[in-house]
Amino acid sequence: MDSFEINKILGAFLFTCLCLLALNIGAHAMFSPLAPAKPGFEVAVTEHPAGGEAAKPEADQPITQLLASADVKKGESSAKKCAACHTFGKGEPNRVGPNLYGVVGRPKGTEGGFAYSDAMKKKGGNWTIEDLNEFLHGPQKFVPGTKMSFAGLPRGTERADVIAYLNTKSDNPQPLPKAADAGGAAKPAEGGAPAGAPKAAEAPAGQKK
Repeated sequence: MDSFEINKILGAFLFTCLCLLALNIGAHAMFSPLAPAKPGFEVAVTEHPAGGEAAKPEADQPITQLLASADVKKGESSAKKCAACHTFGKGEPNRVGPNLYGVVGRPKGTEGGFAYSDAMKKKGGNWTIEDLNEFLHGPQKFVPGTKMSFAGLPRGTERADVIAYLNTKSDNPQPLPKAADAGGAAKPAEGGAPAGAPKAAEAPAGQKK
């Protein structure tokens, strides 16, 4: 191979290197990332007033008020959480927990064929709406020692929906509060102050009112 051929090969190699270098410089100029003025990321944090406390969640309304607007369909859906341990239909067998047909108003610990805990047997009384509400909120708190290991339903509206659904699973459903009844107590008497409001002080004898 003569020197002319070698020079052609070296020239082509050098030209290729120059092209790659030019592409590299051009790409860096076009796509060079901009460095932030301030390094790091900003994280949004909700600030509370100095010395103040975070707002506490609102307390549940009384179960009688919640039942006035309870939704049976939603209760049926929520009750599916209990279906692994309980049955709801008339004459259906007990499972890990007792059959719940007719539970609203039923004496505690009396479902035939189910082995209740001693704690439940000693609790006594009927399953009133208020007791069911407390039990569904925290079974172990309401009946310490109960076999029911369910954590409970923290939302009052969901408990009301479930109780309304359970009430339909009965030969004799209990009368539940209606919306008109729940709101009636808050209305003042016609032409007067609300119930419980202090009366105006009477004027002393001989003084004009």
